[in-house]
Amino acid sequence: MLRQSDALPPVAALLVAAGKGLRAGGNEPKQYRLVEGRPVLTHALTPFLAEPAIARVAIVIGEGDEARYANAVAGLDGARLAAPTLGGPTRQASVRRGLLALSREGFDGIVLVHDAARPFVTGAQIGAAIGRLGAGGIAAIPALPMTDTVKRTGADGHVVETPPRSELVTVQTPQAFRFRPLLEAHEAAEAAQLNGFTDDAALMEWAGHPVATFPGDPANVKLTHAEDFLQLAARSAEALVTRVGTGYDVHAFGPGDHLWLGGVRIGHDRGVIAHSDGDVALHALTDALLGALAEGDIGTHFPPSDPQWRGAASARFLAFAAARVGERGGRIDFLDLTVVCEAPKIGPHREAIRAEIAAIAGIPSSKVAIKATTSERMGFTGRGEGLAALATATIRLPEED
Repeated sequence: MLRQSDALPPVAALLVAAGKGLRAGGNEPKQYRLVEGRPVLTHALTPFLAEPAIARVAIVIGEGDEARYANAVAGLDGARLAAPTLGGPTRQASVRRGLLALSREGFDGIVLVHDAARPFVTGAQIGAAIGRLGAGGIAAIPALPMTDTVKRTGADGHVVETPPRSELVTVQTPQAFRFRPLLEAHEAAEAAQLNGFTDDAALMEWAGHPVATFPGDPANVKLTHAEDFLQLAARSAEALVTRVGTGYDVHAFGPGDHLWLGGVRIGHDRGVIAHSDGDVALHALTDALLGALAEGDIGTHFPPSDPQWRGAASARFLAFAAARVGERGGRIDFLDLTVVCEAPKIGPHREAIRAEIAAIAGIPSSKVAIKATTSERMGFTGRGEGLAALATATIRLPEED
């Protein structure tokens, strides 16, 4: 991950999710169809929200998709997420409206334009886009070498020419641009009534700006046709292997009138002693996910010695771990949690906790189980000195050598 610095101008991401996606079939736009239990847009958004160098994330949506959009972003960290902008009749018009919305906020710097129908973008690809433009230039796009021979045909269907394959590339998103030149190019095209540009790099070429390339990612595919979803389902089932992680956390009771459990504030005659908000449930689940990923533990990523985590909401920790699963091309299959305490009673809050955990992790609540037990008056929990939580996370990840 990159980090914002004095040398790097502000960075924003603009995701285009205004299309109807009719070629993909189904009863709703493809960006809202479920892949691995989450909307395509949610997959596309998550890596951008996880990138610290990005200061603002803006989304352009289609008219009438407000409820679908709200469902797709539920549970995501919305601190850097701008209110959605309604798109126009073409992709070009939708990007322009998103840029104007960022301009009204006073944004200027680097903007990454990404198609929401590419849900497999990674943090590495986002970092490469920022880094390539941060090193200088006006525009930079991810490109892949052509592997097929391409021919140009005429109106009669006959081959006119065969361009040298070595000179051809296919391009992807996110495409990186200096914000002002891109906005000015869009405004110039609007004034000239030119609306046939299929990507922003072509528009910048028309405006006379040089467009650099950097290596693309073959896995960063665009979902376009119904067959893409069918092939994706088959490939995912074959390519992912199951991994299981466990987590455990404990906190002592201390002064206070409430405690946090599973992201839910529960009134109690005592609080807990902790560096963050002391949510044992979310801490245990975070460690379970990190364990399944083999990426250390909660202290590795959020050390208690760092003052920025003092009093922090533990939802941030679980959201980070869940995002890491997605960034590695995986999925969360199930989260199982057991809370051990004499009090407070968990039963009255069980469904609220399930819903909150599901929202934070970006999964359906049917994939979250919560159980509660006492220790029969034995040990520190039995004496009412604190509470504990044990968690198991079942995930699937691409198989590694």
